[in-house]
Amino acid sequence: MNPIVSTILISSLGLGTTLTFIGSHWLLVWMGLEINTLAIIPLMMRQHHPRAVEATTKYFITQATASALLLFASITNAWTSGEWSLTEMINPTSATLALTALALKIGLAPLHFWLPEVLQGLDLTTGLILSTWQKLAPFAILLQLHPLLNPNLLLSLGILSTIIGGWGGLNQTQLRKILAYSSIANLGWMITILHYAPNLTLLNLILYIIMTLTTFLLFKTFNSTKINSIASSSTKSPLLSIITLLTLLSLGGLPPLSGFMPKWLILQELTKQSLFIPATIMALMALLSLFFYLRLCYT
Repeated sequence: MNPIVSTILISSLGLGTTLTFIGSHWLLVWMGLEINTLAIIPLMMRQHHPRAVEATTKYFITQATASALLLFASITNAWTSGEWSLTEMINPTSATLALTALALKIGLAPLHFWLPEVLQGLDLTTGLILSTWQKLAPFAILLQLHPLLNPNLLLSLGILSTIIGGWGGLNQTQLRKILAYSSIANLGWMITILHYAPNLTLLNLILYIIMTLTTFLLFKTFNSTKINSIASSSTKSPLLSIITLLTLLSLGGLPPLSGFMPKWLILQELTKQSLFIPATIMALMALLSLFFYLRLCYT
């Protein structure tokens, strides 16, 4: 791709996210999300491969649906309350619609169906952008809206995401699909605690982005896209292999690594709120996720 075109597209990605971060008007926030989506689409298609084109088409249709739903939610809220401000979403129906749209945008279960397929069709660099940077703008909106959202719906989405993220990654051999299910599971942890302790959501998001960034860059260095290719790559650089092992175990939440800290704090907060059953389910699903990370480490 032409360097000038690449620079424009990456700058547009930054601009879209920044607009969503600073915007307090629904139309400005929506515009930021749209710029973000339109900027990543040419980056996804730069391989000119049928799988990349298919992944891009799926991504575009999903994101367009989510954006339309979000715009509908904001217009409905403006119609009933006369307010376009982000934090003035007093209509519960609009808040639920906005949450559904944002769940579809980031790939929360049961609206996760597009994420593994799309990530599988992309190269590791674009997959990295999709798994990290593209999550920032929707989470900026969710963190501002958290007092207005239905806590039971957030809890249901979160638990379902951890279950699907844990079970879905078990029978996968493709690294990108494993990372997609890992993303779904981690998003579930963030969403579950959003209503009760948004600061823990932010902490989990930051650590998730750091660990996912490291994992994608290591796989790119090894040029690995399948489990089998890790085994052959590990002999080339033992130090990088150890870093990969620690990063994967940290993503799984194995103590005493850094990925364990947000999970521990979230479980502690859930027990304080007397949500013992959700906390137990999520802890068990975290063990499932840890199982497929350990399988990667054994190779």
